Amino acid sequence: MSSAQDPFYIVKEEIQESIDKLQSTFHQWERIPSDTGEQVHLTKELLAGCESIEWQVDELDKAIGVASRDPSWYGIDNVELEKRRRWTATARTQVGNMKKAVLAGKELNGSGTASGMRRELMRMPNAHKTDTSNHYAGRDNDDFIESESDRQLLLIKQQDEELDELSASVERIGGVGLTIHEELIAQERIIDELGTEMDSTSNRLDFVQKKVAMVMKKAGAKGQIMMIVFLLVLFIILFVLVFLT
Repeated sequence: MSSAQDPFYIVKEEIQESIDKLQSTFHQWERIPSDTGEQVHLTKELLAGCESIEWQVDELDKAIGVASRDPSWYGIDNVELEKRRRWTATARTQVGNMKKAVLAGKELNGSGTASGMRRELMRMPNAHKTDTSNHYAGRDNDDFIESESDRQLLLIKQQDEELDELSASVERIGGVGLTIHEELIAQERIIDELGTEMDSTSNRLDFVQKKVAMVMKKAGAKGQIMMIVFLLVLFIILFVLVFLT
């Protein structure tokens, strides 16, 4: 399964977009003077957004916990699980810091003091550190995506080969089944013909037996003895012809 198809990365992308929008709203909230209607509105929006994202991250953590029970079933390994846990921890920290800053800002008077408190709670790094961190994080992400893509392509190739072998096996089994079906039909036809011949032979035998019975009845005892003698002589002649000549 590629990163684009992995449900984790789909949900991660949605949550990251929500965090980016929340950070943009937070920076806007920082620039607005305190005790204004707009800041109150943004404060409510920020707190609601933080709670929503925290809930989504918790659900994603639960899914990671389920996958950790049998990582091979989901096509991932322990390294991937650890990376996913680190991301959810980072996302929860970002949202938690914004939430703390907003709650602290509600209790402070004066935009200068509130701004200083917010920056302290957010622990914002300087521009150079941020750029360096983003550079290495981006490079790590690129390496991870590339390795994950290669691994998923290998898995897809192996699955395609297994499906080809399975398809060939099914075709062979289908061919054998068709041959057996044809043989059964042929055997059934032969059995039907044999049954017909047996019925015909049985009828003929019954007819001959009736004729013989009638002849024996008409000939009487003397005639029966003469017929037996005749058949015996005929048998001896046939025996001599077959075995002695």
